[in-house]
Amino acid sequence: MPAARVEYIAPWWVVWLHRVPHLGLRLQRVDSTFNPRDESYQESLLFLGLVAAVCLGLNLIFLVVYLVCMCCCRRDDTVQTKQRNSCCVTWTAVVAGLVCCAAVGIGFYGNSETNDGVHQLIYSLDNANHTFSGIDALVSGTTQKMKVDLEQHLDRLSEIFATRGDYIQTLKFMQQLASNIIAQLSGVPVWRELTAQMTELADQTGYVEYYRWLSYLLLFILDLVICLIACLGLAKRSRCLLASMLCCGMLALLLSWTSLAADTAAAVGTSDFCVAPDTFILNITEGQLSTEVTRYYLYCSQSVRSPFQQALTTFQRSLTTMQIQVVGLLQFAVPLFPTAEKDLLRIQLLLNSTESSLHQLTAMLDCRGLHKDYLDALAGVCYDGVEGLLYLGLFSLLAALAFSTMICAGPRAWKHFITRGRDYEDIDDDDPFNPQARRIAVHNPPRGQLPSFCSYSSGLGSQTSLQPPTQTISNTPVSEYMNQAVLFGGNPRYENMPLIGRGSPPPTVPWAPAAGWAAEFSSQYSPSMRATYLSVADEHLWPYRNELPA
Repeated sequence: MPAARVEYIAPWWVVWLHRVPHLGLRLQRVDSTFNPRDESYQESLLFLGLVAAVCLGLNLIFLVVYLVCMCCCRRDDTVQTKQRNSCCVTWTAVVAGLVCCAAVGIGFYGNSETNDGVHQLIYSLDNANHTFSGIDALVSGTTQKMKVDLEQHLDRLSEIFATRGDYIQTLKFMQQLASNIIAQLSGVPVWRELTAQMTELADQTGYVEYYRWLSYLLLFILDLVICLIACLGLAKRSRCLLASMLCCGMLALLLSWTSLAADTAAAVGTSDFCVAPDTFILNITEGQLSTEVTRYYLYCSQSVRSPFQQALTTFQRSLTTMQIQVVGLLQFAVPLFPTAEKDLLRIQLLLNSTESSLHQLTAMLDCRGLHKDYLDALAGVCYDGVEGLLYLGLFSLLAALAFSTMICAGPRAWKHFITRGRDYEDIDDDDPFNPQARRIAVHNPPRGQLPSFCSYSSGLGSQTSLQPPTQTISNTPVSEYMNQAVLFGGNPRYENMPLIGRGSPPPTVPWAPAAGWAAEFSSQYSPSMRATYLSVADEHLWPYRNELPA
């Protein structure tokens, strides 16, 4: 008797997905029973994909409205507001990148779970196909033995025992038993057609799953690359990287919503199957297998009697009877007809091998092996597979949210880069008060022009336009002149001007010597540049303040 069936229980997420309303394209209610050949059912799954497409459209509309509003609404922000907006944009991009990375991690797990479930399904289908092919091979092999091999030996024995009527009757009885065995074997279903269908299903499933897994893997890599580009663009303040991130982010947004549509339709359709898989299998096998045989393998309970039990019992009895007849002929007929011994021994070996095939056939026809493969396939599809699809759907949602946020923050960062660049457009590149020039000079000091400071005193007399006063000559160390070269880039235009360390302090200092120079200084430079000069000059002149004349 078969063992008690291990009950299959649909997980809660399968039941929840099965309860999702099934609507056609005309918004009419559709039966949620899994029937992929029904056009109405196909429309209900397509409707779920269209819902994701509508969400994509709303998302794009929101992004367009946001970008238009941001471009049209221009405000003159203060410096503190700009700094605060820059910090907000940076942190928004960072949070969006972290959400995207978390989504990719969830997607990797879901993709692995789905792949494991599909491979479990393929493995179970292969095991079932191996069992069905073995049954067909045993049935056809045993039938061949009974029809051809046994018949040849019985014909030769009939010629040998032609003078003994009782032995001829025994041979005819054995022929009847062989015909009975063949009749019982003909009642066993031929699984050849079902095996071909299952093999095709396994091959197609493996083919589709490979490209599905590979597509998601490439999508994960694309998302990570976009996050990396966004981080580099913000860190380097590169407009090129930022533009690339916006273009790729829009592509990733479209792919995220597309994958969400596919995942939703696949998860709901698979859940419809997993809620009542027995019903669907009974429907599709109708006409190929008897309902009794299908139920036997689907339920495999002690209350269900094997449909092959009677045939196998009759097979066993007929085979045992034939073995007894052969043993009797060997014992009584061989002494009288020695030439019959060879054929009788061959018949005995044939019956022994047939008995071994009978035991193998009995084990293969038992429901426990095939039912285990059936449960393994359901576990792979309905547990791992659907669970993985849910995680992939969550990945798609989080990725869409992250890329929408990046696309919103990208133009703000772009605008901030443009505003920052305009602050230096009206300043001469050679101007010593330009922060960018000072920064470039610090990182790239013009070492080739440093000797000009050493020859300054010799060339001082030739400077007729600007004569430095005698009180400006001081014991200023050489290091200060080198700092001046670093500050002004070694430009002679600023070397001959009375700036830092040459007795011309800022006009705002009470002990400044020349008021005319202060007026010229104020007229040539903006307030921000003057403030920068005063801070730098004060640092250089403070150690020598007591040495300067009042």
